[in-house]
Amino acid sequence: MKLPYAEPYRIKTVEMIRRSTTDERKRWIREARYNLFNLKSDYVFIDLLTDSGTNAMSDRQWAEIMTGDESYAGARSYYKLKERVEEILGMPYFLPTHQGRAAENVLFSALLKEGDIVPGNAHFDTTKGHIEFRKARAVDCTIDEAFDTTVSHPFKGNIDLEKLETVLKSNSTEKIPLVILTVTCNSAGGQPVSMRNIRETAELCRRYKVPLFFDAARFAENAYFIKVREEGYSSKSIKEIVREMFSHVDGFTMSAKKDAIANIGGMVGFRDEELKKKASVFNIMFEGYLTYGGLAGRDLGALAQGLDESTEFDYLESRIGQVAYLGEKCKALGIPVQEPFGGHAVFVDAKRFFPHIPQAEYTAQLLAVELYIEGGVRGVEIGTLLADRDPETGKDRYPKLELLRLAIPRRVYTNNHMDYTAAALGNVFERRESIKNGLKIVKEAPILRHFTMELERL
Repeated sequence: MKLPYAEPYRIKTVEMIRRSTTDERKRWIREARYNLFNLKSDYVFIDLLTDSGTNAMSDRQWAEIMTGDESYAGARSYYKLKERVEEILGMPYFLPTHQGRAAENVLFSALLKEGDIVPGNAHFDTTKGHIEFRKARAVDCTIDEAFDTTVSHPFKGNIDLEKLETVLKSNSTEKIPLVILTVTCNSAGGQPVSMRNIRETAELCRRYKVPLFFDAARFAENAYFIKVREEGYSSKSIKEIVREMFSHVDGFTMSAKKDAIANIGGMVGFRDEELKKKASVFNIMFEGYLTYGGLAGRDLGALAQGLDESTEFDYLESRIGQVAYLGEKCKALGIPVQEPFGGHAVFVDAKRFFPHIPQAEYTAQLLAVELYIEGGVRGVEIGTLLADRDPETGKDRYPKLELLRLAIPRRVYTNNHMDYTAAALGNVFERRESIKNGLKIVKEAPILRHFTMELERL
């Protein structure tokens, strides 16, 4: 008999969570103005809002917490992280930051100016927010297959090289300070980028003398997909694949709250020492000294250990296997999801789930609200609300994908929780035709509105 799969860890500590009633959840979501970010965490049974900073750290990471060096400058915890960045990512220079959007702030402060253009593959919310805040423009060059959830393509996160070259050709290189390649591509459904696409994108950028940077929040999950899906990589280790990935780029930003399996932290990496020196000014201004970047020494140590653990195959097989488990459960119930399943989350196609609800009524947010009411499961909208308004017209932007993301924290939930989530979503799917109207915005911020907006039912 073939031995069944088992997680490559055992549970040492548990946190109790409370079940709530349907009536309680209806009241709580109404008081939160139908914005799941406004809910108290105690009101949530299974929290799939994000996989960012919500991970369970290992015993070895907790050991780093206990032995962290809290010196203001030159702490040994910093040098431990520096060594791992060089060893695992092959990047000679880096700056620590307190999280990913801080890394973007530091890099873009050094590189971007008004009127610039930043091509990439479906920039995520904070990336696009930082670009547009500086009156620059993000241009999406993702392949078309990414926007059809029914199409099976192994690397839906790929950049369309023709689209990218069109942007590079039609603008002076002075207006394009960098190209950003997000691995994996969150906005497209946690979809990976192939090594071939990374290499060819890098070659195109070099030809036009434009730097290429990774948004590397989920770099290890991307490496896993290269190993299991791309020809020529099945015999390579995850660490070998990661080194090859990063060898093609000029630098990276990273929210280390994802694939460094930590609760806080980020970084900016550079191949060019002069650019690192330029960015250092903003790191000191916004984040703190160069060797701590807004983090405690203990957090730097936990990040160093997390980078090592996240680039092991057994861990990734377990982590991504759980995402696929939930995806298969949803698919078996007829729930329309982005296929193939991504690395960190299952993405439900809200337009196919609620074909009778117009996108102008925030279909994916409606689905998130209904799933919470049904079972106390908190997901997040990746759609029209997250896309924000067009900065020139002030009108809603309607993305091709209107998704509910169910992001699974690392090493936190069991497959019983996935069964529960699929069942709750299945119950909403069964009664979907009885839900006649969506939502409207009553209050919103001028940028990154989805975090703090208030809505009402129509």
